[in-house]
Amino acid sequence: MSGYNIQLLGDKLQQTLEDHYNTFFTEEDMAQIAGAGLNWVRLPIPFWAINKWDNVEPFLARTCWNYILRVLGWARKYGIRVNLDLHTMPGSQNGYNHSGKLGAINWLKGVMGLANAERSLDYIRIITEFISQPEYRDVVQMFGMVNEPVLNQIGEDQVQSFYFHAYEMVRGITGTGAGNGPMISLHNGFLELAAWAGFLSGSDRVAIDTHPYFAFNSQPNRDPVNITADGDTTGGFGGKWPLQACNSWGASMNNSRSAFGVTLAGEFSNGMNDCGLFIDGITSTGAAGGTNYGAGCDYWEDWQSWSDETKQGLLNFALASMDALGDWFFWTWKIGNSTTTNTVRAPLWSYQLGLEQGWMPKDPHTALGKCESLGANMAAFDGDYQSWMTGGASAGTIAASATQSLQWPPASLTDIPAASMASIPQYTPTGTISTLPPPSFSASATVSVGNGWFDASDTTPAFTPIAGCAYPDAWDANDAQIPVSGCVPASR
Repeated sequence: MSGYNIQLLGDKLQQTLEDHYNTFFTEEDMAQIAGAGLNWVRLPIPFWAINKWDNVEPFLARTCWNYILRVLGWARKYGIRVNLDLHTMPGSQNGYNHSGKLGAINWLKGVMGLANAERSLDYIRIITEFISQPEYRDVVQMFGMVNEPVLNQIGEDQVQSFYFHAYEMVRGITGTGAGNGPMISLHNGFLELAAWAGFLSGSDRVAIDTHPYFAFNSQPNRDPVNITADGDTTGGFGGKWPLQACNSWGASMNNSRSAFGVTLAGEFSNGMNDCGLFIDGITSTGAAGGTNYGAGCDYWEDWQSWSDETKQGLLNFALASMDALGDWFFWTWKIGNSTTTNTVRAPLWSYQLGLEQGWMPKDPHTALGKCESLGANMAAFDGDYQSWMTGGASAGTIAASATQSLQWPPASLTDIPAASMASIPQYTPTGTISTLPPPSFSASATVSVGNGWFDASDTTPAFTPIAGCAYPDAWDANDAQIPVSGCVPASR
C-alpha cells in the first residue's frame, strides 16, 4: 500500500481482501511449514485488526482478525508456535508502506507523536489481554510490540522509554515468570545489537529482534553464488555469501545472547541483493520508485533458468545464515505469482519455492555447524541464559537505577521545542476499550475459547480524542502547528 491508495479499491475493498485472505495462506501452507521442520511462524498483525478511527483512516477494520484466528487454530493443530508481531503503529513508526502509510514518521515524533504513541499502547494492551488467555498462551508464545521503529529519527531515549512503559503494562496484565503471558520481543530499531547490552537487565522474558539483510546496504551485491564458497575446501558453492553471513552476523548474535538475553532474527532472507518484483528500487529508507543498486536483476528473478550450481550456492547461503543467526524467522514463507507472468518473480524471498526447487534445506537442523565448517570467526554462546532472561528466578526485578532515565511520557520529542512539550496534543483515557472476539463456530462446540480479556481487573478506559481539540492530521503532522489550547487532558 502506497500512501492511502487503498481507497482506490472503493466498494471492492472488502471482497478483494477477503478473497486474498481466503486463498493466499491456507491450512496446507501451515502443514507444509510443519513438514519442513519449522516450529515457529512470525505473524504480522495491523492495529486495524482491532479497530480504526472513523473518518480519519481508510483501513478496513477488524476484517483480518477472523483470519488471524484461523491461522492460530492451524498453528495449534500442527504444533507451531506463533510470534504475533504488531506491524503498524498509528502515525507510522518508520515511514514505510508496511507501517500503514508510506511517508513521514508521526509516532513518538513531531506534533502528534505522543498522542499516536498513547493510542498504540491501547492496541498493545488489547492484544496482550487476548493472547494471555489460557486458550492462546501456549500457541502465541511471543509478542513483537513494535515493528522496525527508526531510532535514528525518533530518538533512542524516546523509544526505550516507550519500550519500558509498554513492558510494565504488559507484565502488569500477565504477571511475571515463565508461562505468564508471552515473551516480549523488542526490535533493535536498526541499531547495532551491542547498543542494547544491559537494557532492562533483570526483566522478565524480553527478547531483542534484529532484521539482518544484505539486500538494502546500497551495494549492487551481484556477486555470483555458482562458484566455490570462500573457506569451503570441499568444493561447495556459494561464492562469498555463506562466509559473509557467518562473519557478519554470528558473533554479534552470540555476544548479544550473553550481554542482553534472548536474541533473534525476526526477519532474514536469501535476498543478498535487491532483485525481485517489488524489491527493485527499495532504498534503505523503505521508499520505492527509484532505480536499483545495479544492473543484472533479470537473472536473479528468473529462477527457472538457475543452474544446479546456483541452487546449491543459495542453499549454502541459507544454511550459513541460519547457523549464524541461531534463532530466526525467514521473510517470507511464500511469494504470490506475478499477475503478468504467473510466476514468482522474487524467488530469493520465498521459502516455499526454495524448498520445492532445492535451494532451501529439507531439514533446517542441517544448518548446525555450517559456519564452523567454513572457518568463520564466531563468538561462542554456550546456550545457557541467565535465569531471569527466560522467566526463571529473579525475573521481573529490574534495578530502579536502570530505568531512572526512562520516564513516561518522554521529556522531549524530536522536532518539538522543549518549551512546547507541555502543549503538544494528547488523547484522554476516557473512551470505551475494545476487545478482540474469540472464534465463532457454525456448529455447537464445547471447547473453551475465552472472552478476549485475560485480566478482569484491567478496567482502565481507552484513549480517545479530547472533545473540542482541533487535532492536526495524525499521519501528517511534522509541519503542523501545535494547537493553542484544548488538546491536553486536564489531569496532566
